[in-house]
Amino acid sequence: MLRWLLLRASRSRTLRRLAPRLPPVRRAVRRFMPGEELDAAASAAQTLQERGMPTILTFLGENVEDPGAVEAVVAEYRRALGAIGERGLDVELSVKPTQLGIDVDEGLFREALDGLATATESSGVPLWMDMEDSSYVDRTLEAYHSLRSRYRHVGVCLQAYLHRTPDDLEALLPLDPAIRLVKGAYREPAAVALGDRGAIDQRFLELGQVLLEHRRGSPGTRVAFGTHDQALVEELRRRARTLELPETALEFQLLYGIRTDLQERLAREGSAVRVLISYGQAWYPWYVRRLAERPANLLFVVRSLLPGRAGPAGGG
Repeated sequence: MLRWLLLRASRSRTLRRLAPRLPPVRRAVRRFMPGEELDAAASAAQTLQERGMPTILTFLGENVEDPGAVEAVVAEYRRALGAIGERGLDVELSVKPTQLGIDVDEGLFREALDGLATATESSGVPLWMDMEDSSYVDRTLEAYHSLRSRYRHVGVCLQAYLHRTPDDLEALLPLDPAIRLVKGAYREPAAVALGDRGAIDQRFLELGQVLLEHRRGSPGTRVAFGTHDQALVEELRRRARTLELPETALEFQLLYGIRTDLQERLAREGSAVRVLISYGQAWYPWYVRRLAERPANLLFVVRSLLPGRAGPAGGG
């Protein structure tokens, strides 16, 4: 019930407008992002790189409503490419289709996405397409199929909880794709997505097995898992060893500020780890979905309301 309430709150326009103005909420969100500006994100990426963990940057924002906003998003990602080059960072970029105008005009969206794919390819920076709620899956995957035929550095996210995802993955495998597999963080009806946590975990492992088996026969496939569940992480590593895959054949893409102990241990043990760093002012819906993924994080928000508890937490 708490997860359902949080996911509903993430879509509230009123809360999206009011919550970011509250100092306790702004303090609490620092657990999950180093700051709202690109410089803060790039500095955090540099620190993590020095500790053996490269990163992914994503500029927060979704459901833009006009072409001018799309231009601003593209300009920001180009600015991020500049910062990556200037600092010599091992950083990738991740973008949401609704940031690039998929709600505004299909032609505008494809043009913006193609422009980013060209710019990132020229800079030698991989580009990821995030997956949003189920209403965007068809258009996102159609765009990815088109891009992958021309750009080998572009990856896409799949959400394990959607009933359709096994079929979507099967259709993608002939492309030798780059796939980030996550559980799913949007509010979806039972007809569209699994709701039971145990069933979602099982589906995640089933899809992970398919990806690992495909990776064994197709080294050009990139396999990344976005989960902070240590039991799932260790089971995936065990399955990779059973398939005689090297430790670096599977990659873990983990969120900044969550389970930093797990991130550091995996990096020490030779796993490929990338930390996803988010920045920007439009953080409210993204932040509430992070809370919904692990409602225990609400304890941190409560603690941030107390005197002397303003700083960000370490792991979680």
